[in-house]
Amino acid sequence: MSKGWESKSVEEQQAEASAAKPAAPAADQASIQAEADRKRRIQALEMQRERVLSERTSSPHRRSALELALADIERELQQLGILIKL
Repeated sequence: MSKGWESKSVEEQQAEASAAKPAAPAADQASIQAEADRKRRIQALEMQRERVLSERTSSPHRRSALELALADIERELQQLGILIKL
């Protein structure tokens, strides 16, 4: 019979432990979400930058478009606080 009581006690302890953890306030959730969005945006911009840098072209018009795209990407990265590594 003591085994049954021990199991009950463990279940109660686990339930109390899970109930005791306070949910993160909405402000914390929002800041966590904002930071995750920022990291995803940085990753996407870095991938775009790598793609633009890897493209080769002999067309002056295409090269100009790539240079403008690269400048836009690097500007966005700087606004997000990322230093560009050359």
